[in-house]
Amino acid sequence: MQSRTPRQSAHEHGIQRVDNDARLSDELASAVGGARRRAVRDGDRQIDTAHLLHSLLESESEVRALFGDGPQIARLLGYLVQRSIGYGLRWQNGVEDSGAVPVVRETAGFSPLAAASMEYACERAAQRGGPARGPDLLAAIVADPQARAVEVLERAGVDPREVYARLNDRFGIARECGEAAH
Repeated sequence: MQSRTPRQSAHEHGIQRVDNDARLSDELASAVGGARRRAVRDGDRQIDTAHLLHSLLESESEVRALFGDGPQIARLLGYLVQRSIGYGLRWQNGVEDSGAVPVVRETAGFSPLAAASMEYACERAAQRGGPARGPDLLAAIVADPQARAVEVLERAGVDPREVYARLNDRFGIARECGEAAH
């Protein structure tokens, strides 16, 4: 049976490919590609931080390990799936922008906050001398309390400050110059 809903390409949604960005590890590029596909499939105009979180949890073992194997990860993934099948509709046509981070506009179809998170992850990784990885992006995402991903975490009963602390403990990821998560 053929779908009656016409498929739109990423280009029609204004979401261009970033999978080939040399600043990203192969794993992170794959996760970003997954977030892009999810945004298109969900009919969203931009890739937001919740799309990125969902893809990171599905494809990045280092990120998934931060949440454990118990009910917390199951609840979080369940909530993200619910969001992708309907909850996110209230976010469509809106732009994710907290105003707490510098706005990076029109960057590969990302919301301003997701674009700023991607840039921060790449800058952080460059200081380390390597490509950005999933934990770099997760740290950037959870650092802003206005991120949609933070709202998803909180609604699933996960404290973003604890996630940030685990990232710092395991990977030494912390914002410099007095910036902190929440």
